Amino acid sequence: MDRLLPLAKDIGAKLIARGETVGISESSSGGLISAALLAVPGASRFYRGAGVIYTPHAFRGLMQLGREDVAGMRSSTEPYARLMARTIRNRLDATWGLCETGASGPTGNGYGDAAGHTCVAVHSGGIEISRTLETGLSDRQENMYRFAAEALDLLHETLD
Repeated sequence: MDRLLPLAKDIGAKLIARGETVGISESSSGGLISAALLAVPGASRFYRGAGVIYTPHAFRGLMQLGREDVAGMRSSTEPYARLMARTIRNRLDATWGLCETGASGPTGNGYGDAAGHTCVAVHSGGIEISRTLETGLSDRQENMYRFAAEALDLLHETLD
């Protein structure tokens, strides 16, 4: 996690200085985004909470979403990541919502995405940005770190 801490510290400092908060929805990064942000001293001033939305149970239970909410989209896509960023922001009454959804490996996911594929999104009011990362790697742990870094990078860039 040391690789993520400098970025997380900078994000935390920016959010604290602005009096803003963040909520996280992550899947294939397995909680690394949250762990990095929570390692920052003073995290309780900017971190609202998170969910590792890895199964349909978490999707329905924690996010309180149903099939009708995702009609016409599937997991591990930018539209889905944007929906999840909006939803976690609203559920936790945060300034910012951040989402990561992908396939960490060593094989691809059930939707046809190769290992190393993730989509990340950030949402705040009128701001909604998403992008896709393809690492080309089958190394599950390395992909998890890269996915977390990609999500944190997107939030950091957006805060600038």
